[in-house]
Amino acid sequence: QVQLVESGGGPVQDGGSLILSCEASENTYDTTCMAWFRQVPEKEREGVAIIYTGSLSTYPRNTQYADSVKGRFTISQDRAKNTVYLQMNNLKPEDSAMYYCAAKGVLSGCERWDEYSTWGQGTQVTVSS
Repeated sequence: QVQLVESGGGPVQDGGSLILSCEASENTYDTTCMAWFRQVPEKEREGVAIIYTGSLSTYPRNTQYADSVKGRFTISQDRAKNTVYLQMNNLKPEDSAMYYCAAKGVLSGCERWDEYSTWGQGTQVTVSS
């Protein structure tokens, strides 16, 4: 099972930017969907962004975003580095959360947030006003 390690979280001012990184232990981009989630205490984990950049003809390369982050966050993948990034711009206090990287196999598609089953340990983002 692929191991995921997040980094890049920290404190930031309202309106600021951060880049989160998620390094995978192996190169699985053809068979794996990658995603970022976030969670605040006493609330359910929320899907933020999804990416698939593999070459399987059955599944198109695509990205997907939660409505709350569209236009502000960008997910990308550097396949040579086995790393997925989350560029977060115009951050707001309500973006404060523990951010998790996640993975799932691509065979059933990438769109279902509830199918992600491999998780990193998380990185904390705190946005102050």
